[in-house]
Amino acid sequence: MAKVLLHCCCAPCATHTLERLREEGHEVSAYWYNPNIHPFTEHRSRLESMQQYAGSVGLPLTVADGYDIIDYFRAVVGHEGQRCRDCFCMRLQSTAQAARDGGFEAFTTTLLISPYQKHDVLRQEGERAAAEHGVRFHYEDFRDGFRRSQQMSRELGLYHQKYCGCVYSEWERFGRVNVERLLGGP
Repeated sequence: MAKVLLHCCCAPCATHTLERLREEGHEVSAYWYNPNIHPFTEHRSRLESMQQYAGSVGLPLTVADGYDIIDYFRAVVGHEGQRCRDCFCMRLQSTAQAARDGGFEAFTTTLLISPYQKHDVLRQEGERAAAEHGVRFHYEDFRDGFRRSQQMSRELGLYHQKYCGCVYSEWERFGRVNVERLLGGP
C-alpha cells in the first residue's frame, strides 16, 4: 500500500477509481491539471464538480495553478493525430512532478477508467514521467469499473461532460468528424 497522487480528469471518473484505490489500502490525494479542457467554462464546470466530490468524500485535492490551454495548443497543433499522447504527457508529467514534490510514493490517473482512452499510450507516458521524476507510476486497468463510476456519479449528482475535453474531441463528438482523417493523420 502506498501514498498515491491521483490525477483527476473529472469527478465521474474519480468515483470508482478512488473507491478501488482505497479498497486496496492506498492513501490517496487528488491532483487537478487539465490544460486540454476547452472552453474555459467547461474546465470550470468540471473543476467545480471535482471540488464538490472531493469535499464530500474527504479527498485532499490540489489544483494546479493556471489554465495552460495555450501550452496545450502549442503541444498539439500540427500533429493532431498524436494529440492524445501529447496531452497525456503534459498531464502525467505535471502529476509526476507534483507527486515527487509532495512526497508521494506513486501517482496514477483517472484516465485509466475510460474505455475510450488509449491505455497503451497512457502506460508509456506514465512510465516515462515516472522515470523522469523518480516516482512510481501505478498502472491499473480500472475500465471494469467504468459503468459503476457512471452510476455512482449520477447518484451523487455530479456534472457529466459529453466529450473528452479538448476542442478536437468536442468537434468529433458534435461535428461527427474524424479529426485525424480530416487533418491528414494516421
